[in-house]
Formats: sequence, structure tokens, C-alpha cells
Amino acid sequence: MTQTEVSAVSCMGAVSPIILLHPGDNIVVCVKQISAGDELIIDGEKIRVPIDIALGHKMARRTLAIGEKVYRYGAPIGSMTAPVTKGEHVHMHNMKSDYIPSHTRSRQHKDRSES
Repeated sequence: MTQTEVSAVSCMGAVSPIILLHPGDNIVVCVKQISAGDELIIDGEKIRVPIDIALGHKMARRTLAIGEKVYRYGAPIGSMTAPVTKGEHVHMHNMKSDYIPSHTRSRQHKDRSES
């Protein structure tokens, strides 16, 4: 298990596996694979990652409720479809794009309007 901070470089000099892109974001982005059981420090709180999370995927920076906007680069990119706690994986299984229907798993037919 490893322990890292949300900053780009941890206090031990190792590069963190997560990065905060904007102070207003409620997610962090994985800059490398994170394994289940890894320990991270997000906003001063130690968390144990419950599942493997792939490079480029998002993790909750704090608890997020159903319907809550997801912010990346300080801008809303979607809404939660299921609740998550700090450190959980945030991806298409528990969030949806509010802007681009083609990026949702619920889209069934190319001619169907998602709005």
C-alpha cells in the first residue's frame, strides 16, 4: 500500500497518483493506475481506495449526492446518478454528462433525443 497527498508531489518526494486540476473541483484525476487498498490523503484526510481506478479516471474529492454537479477544471461536466463518498471512483456508472448525450451509457438509439 502507498500513501500520497492530493498535491502533485507528496511530502516523501514521490509523484502523487492523483491531481487536483482546479481548487473548485469536487473530483481529483488519476495520473496513474491506483490499486484497491492504496492509501491516499485527500484534503488532509487519509482514505483507503476501495477498488482499482484506471489512469485518467476521476475520484470523489468529497461525498457527492445524486444530482450534484461534478466539477473538473472548475467547470461542471455532469451530474451524479448515484451517491459516492470521498475517494470513490466517479465515472459513467455513477455520473452522466449534462451536455453531451452520446457520452452516457443510457443512450439506446442513435436517433433518440436524450434531452
